[in-house]
Parts: sequence; C-alpha cells; structure tokens
Amino acid sequence: MPHATMDFAAARALMVDGQVRPNKVTDPRIIAAMRALPRERFVPASQAPLAYSDEDVKLGGGRVLLEPMVIARLVQIAAVREGERVLVVASGAGYGAALLAACGADVTAVEQDPALLAMARPVLAELAPGVKLMEGPVAEGWKAGAPYDVILVEGAVPEIPASLPGQLRGEGGRLLAVLKPGSRIGQAVLATRLGGGRLNPAPVFDCATPVLPMLQREAGFVF
Repeated sequence: MPHATMDFAAARALMVDGQVRPNKVTDPRIIAAMRALPRERFVPASQAPLAYSDEDVKLGGGRVLLEPMVIARLVQIAAVREGERVLVVASGAGYGAALLAACGADVTAVEQDPALLAMARPVLAELAPGVKLMEGPVAEGWKAGAPYDVILVEGAVPEIPASLPGQLRGEGGRLLAVLKPGSRIGQAVLATRLGGGRLNPAPVFDCATPVLPMLQREAGFVF
C-alpha cells in the first residue's frame, strides 16, 4: 500500500489485536502504548508501510526494528514497575525505549550507529522526551547510569556482553536478551540477579530475531 494513503492508525489497531494480544501480551500499559506509538516513525520512510507487519523491519546496516510480538513479550516479561531504571542496549531508532518509557520506566538508551541515532533523536524528543539517549559502544552498556533494575538488549546476541551483568542492581535485577548461538533459532531469556552477583537464567520463548552485527563475535558472559 502506498505510504501516502496508508491508514497507520488502523494498522496499529490490527497489529495489537491480531499480533500482540493473541501472543499472551496482557499488560494494559503495553497494549495502550502500542496502540498509541506510531511505529512508522521509528523506521526509514521507505519502510513505513511495513512497520506493522508481523516481522522484523529493516533499519539499514544489518539492524532491524523487532517484530511487534517479540518486543511486546520482552517488555512484558521485564515486568517494569513505575520509576524503575531501565537500560536499553542497541536501542536502534528508539521504539523499545519509548515503549518502556510509556510503561513508567526511567529509560536510558545506548546506541552506536550514527544513522540510527539521527533517526532516534527527533522522534524520541517528541514522543518519549524522558528517554536519555546516549551514544557509545553497545557492548559496554552505559556504566555512568548504573545500576539498573532492568537491562534489555534489543536484538539477538550469541552471548551476553561481559560488561552488562555488573550494571544490574543487586538482588532482583533483570536482564533480557535473545540468545542465538551459532545457527540455532534464537531464544528469549530472562536472567534474574541473585545474591552474590549470580544470574539465574530462564528461557521464555523462541524467536528468529537476527544477531546484532556489532556483537556477532563479541566475547562475553555466557550463561
């Protein structure tokens, strides 16, 4: 459908009712935010007609906007409480960060791709002005803002970058990522920090999220 004639509001409603809610997403904050946030603003203009499809949307440079069901389930599993500090790693054009902010989180987002930062800055300033967008190597997280209650890696990784677990707060901190070692299908994982700094990982669902290109060979923490 041509961009100029597409009814994005109708597409948003169909996305929520046809993709998000049928996939066990019940948090009313997430549902309300996904009905309101214009996903077409978080992708290149040429990709806007695909923003509400049930697949990842290409952002350029090997990066994607995660498909609606995947980002919705990751945010729901994070179970963010009002005012909790959240770090979004590899935040892309900012949709995941905006979604978490709409759920009441205090969000810091870190991205290293200049084109994605240029896309994210104006849209976050307008739609999620509370998000703190930082530029830096995503494998390093953002230590200056630590500790975080939740860290979300917005993309698949073969293993968790070594710097991230130490940026979680003490007991009860949560880290979410899609692990995709080798050629196996990706698996979304929730890792909760226990006493002594240990992480207790639990698989939550399978997904075909592509690996973040800058982390494909990153040595790091292995569950």
